Amino acid sequence: MNRRQFLTTLGAGLSAQSVQAATRPNVLFIAVDDLNDWIGCLGGHPQTKTPNFDRLAARGVLFTNTHCAAPLCNPSRAALMTGITPATSGVYENNQPWRKAPALAKAVTIPQHFRANGYKAIGSGKTYHDAFPDPQSWDEYFPALDRQKPPDPRPAKTPANGIPNTAHFDWGPLGPDAKDSDMGDSKVTDWVIGQMSKQHDKPLFLACGLFRPHLPWYVPKKYFDMHPVDKIELPSVKADDLDDVPPIGVAMAKPNGDHKKVIDHNQWKQAVQGYLASISFCDAMLGRVLDAFDKSPLAKNTIVMLWSDHGWHLGEKLHWRKFSLWEEATHNVFMVTAPGVTKPAGRCDRTVSLMDVYPTLIDLCGLKQKPGLEGKSLLPLLKDPKAKWDRPAVTTFRKGNHGVRSERWRYIRYNDGTEELYDHNVDPMEWTNLASKPESAAVKKELAKWLPKLNAEPSLAVKGAGEEN
Repeated sequence: MNRRQFLTTLGAGLSAQSVQAATRPNVLFIAVDDLNDWIGCLGGHPQTKTPNFDRLAARGVLFTNTHCAAPLCNPSRAALMTGITPATSGVYENNQPWRKAPALAKAVTIPQHFRANGYKAIGSGKTYHDAFPDPQSWDEYFPALDRQKPPDPRPAKTPANGIPNTAHFDWGPLGPDAKDSDMGDSKVTDWVIGQMSKQHDKPLFLACGLFRPHLPWYVPKKYFDMHPVDKIELPSVKADDLDDVPPIGVAMAKPNGDHKKVIDHNQWKQAVQGYLASISFCDAMLGRVLDAFDKSPLAKNTIVMLWSDHGWHLGEKLHWRKFSLWEEATHNVFMVTAPGVTKPAGRCDRTVSLMDVYPTLIDLCGLKQKPGLEGKSLLPLLKDPKAKWDRPAVTTFRKGNHGVRSERWRYIRYNDGTEELYDHNVDPMEWTNLASKPESAAVKKELAKWLPKLNAEPSLAVKGAGEEN
C-alpha cells in the first residue's frame, strides 16, 4: 500500500485535520534543570560520567554552542515555552508569575499549540518554574496539573556541607538506605515510562522534566562515590578575574557571597563532587527513559529534544549558581534527534538560542505557523549542521542587561552603558575584557545591532516565590 492509499484508508470517516495529525511524529521533550556543559559529549569537565547524555547526543544533532534567553529558571523557561523573550515580556526574575505579565497572559505555549494541532500534550516533572506551573498547557500532568514534581528525600542533618545560613545551597549524600526510587526524578521517569508503553489516540507531546542537578545536591551515596573527592579537579579560576569587570557585573557575581563561603569552609572540591554526583544521577534517570523509549511503540516515529534551561557557575569568575551574563551561566545543553531529518553523530557549532526551540518544533512536526515567535527554526541546521547561520544568541538578565554571543565573541552591555567583550578564539574562560580597546569598536558595533530594542518594565513579582531557585 502506498502513502496515498494508506491515507485514503486511514481517512475514511475522519476529517483531513485528523488524518494529518495521525501521521505526525510524536515528541519526547526532555528538560533538565541547572545543567551546564559538564557532560561528556561537550567536554566541560574531565571527570564527568554521562553515558546516556552522550548516547542520545550521538543519535542526532548536538548543538555545542546553545545559549539561554535568561540565566535563571523562570524567565528562561517562560521564554522558551512561549517564544517571547524576557525583554519583550518583562519577566526577568524567578518571583514573577509569568502568566500575569500582560505580554504573556494570553500566550499560546508550545504544548498548547500542539494541542490545537491535534496532539495530546502530557508530562511530568519541572518544565515551567516550580512556583508557576501552567495547568492550561496540558491534557494531563503528574503528579498534578498544578504541581510539577514529587518531593525529594533529605539528609538526616542539614546543612550537609556545614556552611550555615545557606538555605538550599547545600550538598552531600543521602543516608545509607536511600535508593534511586526514593527520588522525585525517579517517580517522574516512572510515570513517563508508563506513558510511553500505552496506546494513545492522538500523536503525543510528552514532557519529562528532570530536576537534578538543581540544588540542593542530595542524591544517593553511590553517585558521590563515582566522583571521589580526593580526585576532583577544580575549575580554572583567576584570582583577579573581576578586576576588569564593570561594577554592575561584579555586583552580580557576589564574590563575597557564595564563593567566599565555599572557600572559607573548604568546600570547593565537595561542591564540585556534589554537582558531578547530581549530574550522574540525572544521567541514570535519562538512561531509564531512553531504555524504555527504545522498547516502546514511540521509538520509530518520535522526535527527541533535550535541553537544559541555562548553565551554572562553580567558582568561575568567582561566582556560583547562574545569575550572570557570562559563558558558564548562559551556555546550556541542547540536542535533537528527528527521524528522517537528522543523521547520527551530528555536531553543530553554530550559535543558537533556546528561543529557537518553538519554531523548530513547529517545522519538524508540520504544525500551523505561529506569528510572534522571537526565535528562528533550526531545521536547516538539523539537516546540515554546517549550514550558514548568521544569528548570535541574546541572553537577558534583569531589565536592560544583555549578553550577545556569536561563534567568536561575547559582548555584554549593562543598563548603565558599561560593557564587556571577550574573544572566545583565544580566551574561552573570558578572563580578558577587551571592551575598552579601540580596536574592539567595530566588533561591539556589529554585535550591538542584536541588542533588544524594547526593554519592557518588570511585571508583577511575588515575594518568596523562589527568588534564589
